[in-house]
Amino acid sequence: MPDRTPETNVIDYRAAEQLLAARDPRGAVKLLDPVITAHPENTAARLLRARAFFMAAQLRAAELEFQVVLEREPANAFAHFALARTLERALRPTEAQRHFRLAAALDANPEYLRAARFEDGAGSS
Repeated sequence: MPDRTPETNVIDYRAAEQLLAARDPRGAVKLLDPVITAHPENTAARLLRARAFFMAAQLRAAELEFQVVLEREPANAFAHFALARTLERALRPTEAQRHFRLAAALDANPEYLRAARFEDGAGSS
């Protein structure tokens, strides 16, 4: 494989965004893997790959990638919300609820607030 340039990484990242939009998450992951290998600190690429894993129903890989993003950006409301959706889909509702509530506390996005279900006391003992 030829040396990757910064331009190659940007092109692959943008192409991965398009593949994800076209509902080809596996193609997106293939493009993002070398980008992340070259730049493991790139949170945007990791978040996009996490979304692709989720869309491809690779829930454990999505969970791990969202966790990496949250280690670096603990106030990333979208990452909390997406991790919650991942945990919900993996049939782990108690863990999911915690991240839904964190997302809603960080961002008053109506979708986050609905998912957090503060008003019904869900998740409290």
